[in-house]
Amino acid sequence: MNPLTSSEAPPLDGTPVASADLRSGLGAAPTLPVFTLNDRIVVVTGGASGLGLVMGKGIVETTPRITAHHADVSDPASVASCIASILSTHKKIDSLVTSAGFTENWPATEYPPDRMRRLWSVNVDGTYLFAVEVAKHLMERKAEGSMVFIGSMSGAIVNVPQPQAPYNASKAAVRHLASSLAVEWATSGIRVNCISPGYMLTALTEKILDARPDLKEKWISGIPMGRMGNPQDLMGPVTFLLSDASRYVTGAELRVDGGYTVI
Repeated sequence: MNPLTSSEAPPLDGTPVASADLRSGLGAAPTLPVFTLNDRIVVVTGGASGLGLVMGKGIVETTPRITAHHADVSDPASVASCIASILSTHKKIDSLVTSAGFTENWPATEYPPDRMRRLWSVNVDGTYLFAVEVAKHLMERKAEGSMVFIGSMSGAIVNVPQPQAPYNASKAAVRHLASSLAVEWATSGIRVNCISPGYMLTALTEKILDARPDLKEKWISGIPMGRMGNPQDLMGPVTFLLSDASRYVTGAELRVDGGYTVI
């Protein structure tokens, strides 16, 4: 039995707890409740498939309210319309996960400029546009909020052997955008963090590996844990960063890569 009642648990407003209470274990809030997302409205971009769909399912397990809304994440008017639609349905937004994005493997000397611009507009512009719209809403409400940008370990390392310089650069931009907005919006109570996945077994990567089985061996050989990640491996990290369990975490990058970028 937990010896603490809800009235005995310390407040989440930063009020100090006596050191004697901490040493005895009294005054420590139960851990599990601070991970809840109950009664929070979370927007997940790219939630129709891939990593976004799996993370969305993890969020729904803790806050079972879900509706689908369409947006071209690269178009400011479309993004604004999508946010308005969400607010019309749910009346508020508390959190954002930006999972919309894609990668292409092209040698830099052969990458068509129009395709490169499209990649950037989805991966970077889409993240920025949704973040700004949600931030404006939170500021108007004078409400705190949490955002999680889905980056990639490719924002910090160069993947081999596949050539993907524009994608890598776009994810480096997402990572630094999270840090920059975290500082800019900290006094408004809006936290912004970044999750950087490693090689994940999504439907897209499985299709690539079916055509290039040599890639899987190459990738796994560099992962200390000896396996590629499953999309479900992101459910816990994204819930942590959205919830009050991470209420003093902002501007952070959490790499979920099985140790790939450590060696």
